[in-house]
Amino acid sequence: MVLGIKDIWKQQGIIIISFCAVFVCTLFLNYNIDVASIENNITSTQVRVLYEAQLMSGKVVCSLCGGSLLATSVIMLFFYIKQYIDSHKKQIGILKAIGYSGFKIAKGFSAFGLCILFGAGGGMLAAYGIMPYFYEVQNEDNILPEYSAHFHPILLICLVIVPALFFAVVSVLYGCRKLNVPVLELLREKIGKGFKAGKKQPEKELAFLVQLRKNTVWQRKSLVFFIAFAAFCYSSMMQMSFSMEELASIVFSIMIIVIGVILSCTTLFIAVTSVANANAKSVAMMRVLGYTIKECTGAVLGGYRWIAYVGFAIGTIYQYALLKFVTTVVFRDVDDVPDITFDFQAFWIALISFLAFFEILLWWKSIQLGKRSAKEIMGE
Repeated sequence: MVLGIKDIWKQQGIIIISFCAVFVCTLFLNYNIDVASIENNITSTQVRVLYEAQLMSGKVVCSLCGGSLLATSVIMLFFYIKQYIDSHKKQIGILKAIGYSGFKIAKGFSAFGLCILFGAGGGMLAAYGIMPYFYEVQNEDNILPEYSAHFHPILLICLVIVPALFFAVVSVLYGCRKLNVPVLELLREKIGKGFKAGKKQPEKELAFLVQLRKNTVWQRKSLVFFIAFAAFCYSSMMQMSFSMEELASIVFSIMIIVIGVILSCTTLFIAVTSVANANAKSVAMMRVLGYTIKECTGAVLGGYRWIAYVGFAIGTIYQYALLKFVTTVVFRDVDDVPDITFDFQAFWIALISFLAFFEILLWWKSIQLGKRSAKEIMGE
């Protein structure tokens, strides 16, 4: 099975995330390499402290930003591959039935490495586009000796080429693992183990819509994880972005806030869209049975609300603990580092915007599902 450009372009989330990750990492790593060339020209103790603080700041930003976004990209890639296999089980089953091995089919997933190539390459080009201005802002007081921006091929290899190859290999290996199932299971389009209900209610059975909501959610554990992860990313990225104002310059803070908002909204949008698409057939069947679109989406999509709220709460705790660790451990020897306290203003901004955005997405997806006929959905 060969993936086309259209299939690859559907993975905009990975493209956007890799763009932002490489954009930030290129700016700071390139800056650190160029600034390191003036180390021998620094004689003042105060200037050396500033020099070392800027180098450390670049390393921390790259490790935190690059590491977290790398993990996000891997998780989203696994999710996309699983969704692709689930939606093409019959075609894949036919290929295996006529003699294609799992590895031969999975080789097509190496095309997902192009997502990283497109995103990372664009991020590097954008970074070099604003790099002269970034260097000027970093040394606007002219405290450090003069230095200029240079292109370093090692960054192109490490931030663009190697990640693209890495994701291509990981995609193939993960595809092989997911395709290691019997051919008949693929041909029957079996989703997997059904939901195991808990103990029966001793006095009365649960209402149908309540039971349906529980079954629908836990039959697709990957969607449960993905919606919680999206809420976690929204919470941690949004709050951390606004909290960075105390630790960096205005320009850097604005850049982090913009990136945080883009990544937060993108991740949550993809998660809600995936949930709606995966449950479109369930909604169609309920509509055939006479249920209203409000009842359908409430029973099917509404079951993911509490999962999203739990993810948001975990993200809030995570971002505060991470910033506290950075300021108290990583920068413990640097003077004038502000003491980080819980930012209630950033919390309320993130919470209110999350609730509004999440509910609007659910409402919008409900409207879209309501406009599609059951025949159209069941024929896909």
